[in-house]
Amino acid sequence: MRSAAIVRLRQVLGLVRRVGVLQTASLVWWRLRHGPGNLSGSDVLGAFSFINQPQRKLAAGPAAKDSLLWFVPDFNIGSGGHLNIFRTIWHMEQKGYACSIVIVRPSVHASAAAARADIRAHFFDLRASVYLADQDLPAAEFAVATSWDTAYWVRALHGTVCKLYFVQDFEPFFYPLGSEYVLAENTYRFGFFGITAGGWLARKLAQDYGMPARAVGFGVELDRYRQLPRREPDVKHVFFYARPPTPRRAFELGLLVLAEVAQRMPDTRFILAGWDTGGYKIPFEHLNCGTLALDELPDLYSQCDVALVLSLTNLSLLPLELMACGCAVVSNRGANVEWLLHEEVALLADATPEALAGAVCGLLADDAGRRALAARAQAFARAQTWEQVAQDFDAGLQAAREAARCVA
Repeated sequence: MRSAAIVRLRQVLGLVRRVGVLQTASLVWWRLRHGPGNLSGSDVLGAFSFINQPQRKLAAGPAAKDSLLWFVPDFNIGSGGHLNIFRTIWHMEQKGYACSIVIVRPSVHASAAAARADIRAHFFDLRASVYLADQDLPAAEFAVATSWDTAYWVRALHGTVCKLYFVQDFEPFFYPLGSEYVLAENTYRFGFFGITAGGWLARKLAQDYGMPARAVGFGVELDRYRQLPRREPDVKHVFFYARPPTPRRAFELGLLVLAEVAQRMPDTRFILAGWDTGGYKIPFEHLNCGTLALDELPDLYSQCDVALVLSLTNLSLLPLELMACGCAVVSNRGANVEWLLHEEVALLADATPEALAGAVCGLLADDAGRRALAARAQAFARAQTWEQVAQDFDAGLQAAREAARCVA
């Protein structure tokens, strides 16, 4: 009992750090009214009750054409996956789509109004109405799942609605081979039409699960990510995207690479950002930047010669944003990376400490080659726009409509 109380206290303190005292107090009040839900680690059936939820109908009456009902996990401010979802919703609104957002399994926001306020204040100033999943939901032409757990809510909808799946990564890989892996994998067999972040996912879902899918690319916020003046041009800096709690970003492998680079080229300076790594023993000199605000990133990236960005599942937006700031990128080989990155714009190596360290050191030692690669990469990154991604997403909606993937 004491250990459970300590775990709960840590959860509450974590919420206070992320969303503040008032929002945490509101959430605790909501939990007291509605029960512990999925915060109780011992209540397995309660935590997974959404898997076999009963069918539900949307509001009566015909759904307006070009209306979208987005099912979204609850979120913290700064969530990259949610940033991309809300950005897509914003672009769809600009194209004339009417959007509504449904927050499933609320764990941060105690009300739809609080969630909508955070979306508008910290992500995008959306027109969309926001609902919690247990509220009456409006009719819509399209219902969009945005993660594996939200797919179960979309599956439970009864009536004529076109069920879509916005897939940003292969989420079974987020878990060990076990229950959550299987439950996530099952969602690709629900018969939804997929719109995926990149071609690797579209091909994988079609080949492995028979799921029809259209790919959209990545964009760059060109007003934000641009090259800024270099303060120490004669000092070599290596950036590493360090995310210890995110296994797919290969934090441990990255440290092995940086340690090898430090041994081979001891004058190199290292900059780590993405998470506070102060609790880790890192035996070479480095700057621990922790988690930074988006507006702080362009200057940081512009100070670096080479960035090591590892992706063991789908590629993140980070390589393009670094490239737009004039930094050369080293990443691991793999179809999950090479759907976007190639040897003309990035240096790719096998996912071993020796190969990746060799790639980083090779670029640091070859000023002319590194600058040429960075220039090509910068031009490539600045050609990737969110406006084009929005057009491709719109085309995916039309493809879903034409394929009549509307399932009751």
